[in-house]
Amino acid sequence: MSSRIERAVNMAEHSSLITHHSSLSPEETAAFGRRLAPLLFPRAIVGLTGPLGAGKTHLVRAIVEGLGGDGRQVSSPTFALIHEYVARLPVYHFDAYRLPDEAAFADLGAAEYFDGDGVCLVEWADRVAKVLPPEYLRLTFEVTGETSRQFTVEGRGATYEAMVRALVTA
Repeated sequence: MSSRIERAVNMAEHSSLITHHSSLSPEETAAFGRRLAPLLFPRAIVGLTGPLGAGKTHLVRAIVEGLGGDGRQVSSPTFALIHEYVARLPVYHFDAYRLPDEAAFADLGAAEYFDGDGVCLVEWADRVAKVLPPEYLRLTFEVTGETSRQFTVEGRGATYEAMVRALVTA
């Protein structure tokens, strides 16, 4: 996996730190998720964006495993909307793909989960961006080949910027 880092200011005038990672295989993507997992903390929010089949759920599986949970239990929550997994920290896995709008996501009780004791992983975060807190980790997937992916990792806010720095040096 290769990476580079850059600073940006997002549209809401919050600073963010951005890095890019390349993955050549599902195994490298999983390794990235397991590297990210120990950096997560209660109330951590990770927004995942990218096309269908890009590997968002595959990455969630690796994060759950990295947190000591059973990755075999992880599936796309498209029809259930939220899955909960037992790990060192509770993991709340959201999928906003089938929701009609951001209000429907808020109606799921997302804010209560965000303020809870677990880690929130939100697939299709771009569809619910207005109801996400201003500070979170955003991972954008780009399919670059049959098994290769490019990840843009953006830490929005000081806590998540520190996470990006840790990922670059890990």
